[in-house]
Amino acid sequence: SLTEHFRVHAKDFHGQRGLLRMVSRRRRLLEYLKRTDLAKYRQLIDELGLRH
Repeated sequence: SLTEHFRVHAKDFHGQRGLLRMVSRRRRLLEYLKRTDLAKYRQLIDELGLRH
């Protein structure tokens, strides 16, 4: 898992930046989906297991 990877490789700053970039992109896309199609947004966060 990524948690274990970053525990072992604490100085993997390039990997951390990439992870933050992906998470930020997902967050922005979810915010857009929430504004445009709330039902689809709720279905997706249930499927992904996000934002309980």
